[in-house]
Amino acid sequence: MNKIQLKGPVWLASDVHLGQHTTETAQAFRDFLKLAASEASALLLPGDIFDAWIGDDVAVVAPPWLAQDLMALKACAARIPVWLGRGNRDFLMGGALAAGLGAQMLPEQVLVNVDGQTMLLSHGDEYCTDDVAYQQFRAMVRNPEWQAGFLAKSIPERLTLAAQARGESMVANQTKSSEIMDVNADAVAEAIRKTGVSLVVHGHTHRPGRNVLAVDGNRCERWVLPDWDCEKTAPGGKLRGGWMVIDADGPALFDLDKA
Repeated sequence: MNKIQLKGPVWLASDVHLGQHTTETAQAFRDFLKLAASEASALLLPGDIFDAWIGDDVAVVAPPWLAQDLMALKACAARIPVWLGRGNRDFLMGGALAAGLGAQMLPEQVLVNVDGQTMLLSHGDEYCTDDVAYQQFRAMVRNPEWQAGFLAKSIPERLTLAAQARGESMVANQTKSSEIMDVNADAVAEAIRKTGVSLVVHGHTHRPGRNVLAVDGNRCERWVLPDWDCEKTAPGGKLRGGWMVIDADGPALFDLDKA
């Protein structure tokens, strides 16, 4: 498995879901990037930074909202190392985007060592194995042949297909239990056994926090990164978001509302 060696403090954020209409969230994220550039030694963004990503060629003809967010990422990457990971919404991000931003791409799963402590980092959707329909969809869209066929279509065609897929997903999720859309404990335990780590970090589930578990008698921790929603239309009208900082003292979560 791929490994990354870093010195703290390392910052991590995921599930920002930037899009055309997330103006308040985008501003909060741009402010976060400026703060990270001045206080972090590196920034890891393991997936769903964008609510949808239909191909790296979009960055060349980016609409104003997207161009602003890309410039903020590029400015941050000019000051500290930035790593981009693929999520379930932006799985088509690739090397061309990373190169244009001065960033690097994260492997799907990666061991990250920060000041002597190793964590297994990923977006997290691969652990949601109880959601069989989603895992079938995930396998399809991660297939290189499917991606090549999709990317061969025009940008308007891809936008239409992405909107259609998102609508179908929202309808399907309304009938799924919250347990099905959370991680499967056995899948997490198996990942811990294979890698020998005691710390797993991921996003995706929108259930931020620290979870303590035992695997083969060993104490382990699974930390979930916060999801972001700073729009006035957010559920309950509450600002939501945050990030993780990990250094020699271990991991800690920071709430955007209190920062």
